[in-house]
Amino acid sequence: MPTLIGSVQRALRLLEAAGSHSGGAPAKQLAREAGLPLPTAYHLLRTLTHEGYLRREGGVFVLGAAAGRLAVGGLQQKRRSMILDSLAHFREAVGAPVYFAMFREGEIEVVGVSDTPASPACEEWADFRETGHAHAIGQCLLGQLDEKTRKDYYDRHPVEAITPYTVPDQRSLEHRIGSLERMQPVIERQEYALGTVCAAIPITAGDAAATMAVSLPLHQAERLPCVVDRLRSEVGALLSTLSFSISI
Repeated sequence: MPTLIGSVQRALRLLEAAGSHSGGAPAKQLAREAGLPLPTAYHLLRTLTHEGYLRREGGVFVLGAAAGRLAVGGLQQKRRSMILDSLAHFREAVGAPVYFAMFREGEIEVVGVSDTPASPACEEWADFRETGHAHAIGQCLLGQLDEKTRKDYYDRHPVEAITPYTVPDQRSLEHRIGSLERMQPVIERQEYALGTVCAAIPITAGDAAATMAVSLPLHQAERLPCVVDRLRSEVGALLSTLSFSISI
């Protein structure tokens, strides 16, 4: 039998009791519902209130901010797990590493990556957040933004070459972005990492800019168009079932 901590169990029963009353409940009622002696309940309620898991308002106890953070954290973890499962599905379908990224709060955020030892993801040797101009993920996200938001990003992360193939300056990058067709993939060859080619497709994510991307070693570059077409097909099918949640 595992060792169980009685005080923890009792505290959890009190939290469950408090959570079942949207308008809160007094200590006596919570003690009764949790099956605890009133002195024990008072002691635990004071502790839970001190730690922020409960809040006392007008003689009743309601769930506090700390309890809310637990719920939000659990929901975020569930959504992230769903995304990683979906990325693994895409990876198997296309036979290449798959990435999911968003532009959030002014920065490029790679939310998840799925690869295998035999087909590893591109190594992040230069911070993805600061080198959006140099990789397909960043170029795809930047292309979905308005000019003002892009300028703010450039002001904080200047365009500069990091390989001999990187777009050399902001003007050249803006010209490239302006020539992109709506919802078409962005292709990048050795601009971020020598020996690697990448492609990213824009994803509809409400008001947020998002993208799915793949990478291949340079000697497999001829596979890239087929891999991108398969990825677009798979993503479209999964999004249509509403089983891929990006609200994280």
